[in-house]
Amino acid sequence: MTGPRVALVAASLDTPGGQGVQAQALADGLRADGHDVTFIPVDPGFPPSLRWLRRRRYARTLVNEALYLASLRRLRGADVIHVFSASYWSFLLAPLPAMAAARAWGKRIVLHYHSGEAEDHLARWGVLVHPGLRLADEIVVPSEYLERAFARHGYAARVIPNVVDTSSFWFRPRRRPRPRLLSTRNFEPGYRVENTIEAFGLVKKQYPGATLTLAGHGSLEGRLRARASALGADGVRFCGRVQPRVMPELCDAADIFVNSSVVDNQPVSILEAFAAGLPVVSTGTGDIGRMVRHGRTGLLVDADDPRAMAAAVSQILEHPRRALHMTRRARHEVESHSWPAVRDAWAKVYAARSAGGSAA
Repeated sequence: MTGPRVALVAASLDTPGGQGVQAQALADGLRADGHDVTFIPVDPGFPPSLRWLRRRRYARTLVNEALYLASLRRLRGADVIHVFSASYWSFLLAPLPAMAAARAWGKRIVLHYHSGEAEDHLARWGVLVHPGLRLADEIVVPSEYLERAFARHGYAARVIPNVVDTSSFWFRPRRRPRPRLLSTRNFEPGYRVENTIEAFGLVKKQYPGATLTLAGHGSLEGRLRARASALGADGVRFCGRVQPRVMPELCDAADIFVNSSVVDNQPVSILEAFAAGLPVVSTGTGDIGRMVRHGRTGLLVDADDPRAMAAAVSQILEHPRRALHMTRRARHEVESHSWPAVRDAWAKVYAARSAGGSAA
C-alpha cells in the first residue's frame, strides 16, 4: 500500500504521557502500510552545548521553541501534516505554529486533539484557540466525549479511537487475582495518584501482603512518596518512567489496574490493561465511563473517593470469576483499538481533499 507523504508533529517518547506513545504507534502502522512518514518532535533534542539550559525553566522553553520552529521547514516535503494537540499553552506553542506553516505551504492539515480539558480550553481560551482551529482541514479526536465538546463550540470532529498494539500484550487470565495493584499514571494533579495511594493503604489493612506499583513521574513525586511513607503502607514501589516496550511486562506482573484521574479522555494505560487481562478499577472521568462499563469491562468508582476504590478492589479479589468475565469482555473490545481496526479510517482522513477549515 502506498499513500500520501505524512508529517507527524507530536511529542517524542522523551516527554511523559500518551501523546508520544500514540504518535509512535501511528507512525509504526503507517510505515508498515507503505506510507512515507516524517516525525517532527515538538520537544527536539538540545545540542550538547545547550543541554545545561534544561535546568532553567524559561530558558529551556525558549530554546526548545526556537529549535522546534526551525524544524518545521521539514513540513514542505509532506502532503499531509498530522498535528497532535493538547490544550492551553501547549496548543499555542506546538500545534499552532505547525498549522500556520502548513497552511502557508498549501498542505492538508489534520489536527489530532487529545486533551480531556477540551471543554474548558475552548470556552476560556476562545480568542486564542479558535483562529488556530480554523486552520485545520479536519479535526480528529479519539472519543465521542471530545467530539461532543467540539460540537458544542461549532466544530465537526471525526472520531478515531486511540491505538494500542494488542499483539504486544499477552492476555493472562487471573483466575485467582492477588492484591498486586498497578498504576501507570504520571504524578500530576489531574491523575490524583495520591488517592490511589490512600486506597492502597485501606486495601493493605485487609490484605497485608498487598503491593502497589507506581510507574510514572512528575511534579508531585516528592509529595506522593511522603504520603506513602506517612501511611506506613510498605509495599508501595515507585519504579519511575517506564518505556512503552516495558509496559507489557509490567502489566503481566500485576493483578489489578487502578486509576484515580479526575481529568482524562481515553487513557492508553487502560487500553493496555484491557489487552493484558488486568481487571480495571477506575474513576469514570472523560471517556473512561464508556470504556470501563461498570460490571461489564471493569468497575467504576466516584472521583476523590479512595474508600470506594479500595472496596472495588476487594470485590475483584473476593469474586474472581466475575472479574475474569469482565477482563475477557474488555480484551475482546480493545481489539477495536488495534491498528488493523483503525487503518481505513486514517486512510480516509488523509485522502480527503483540503477544505480550508473545520468550523461548522
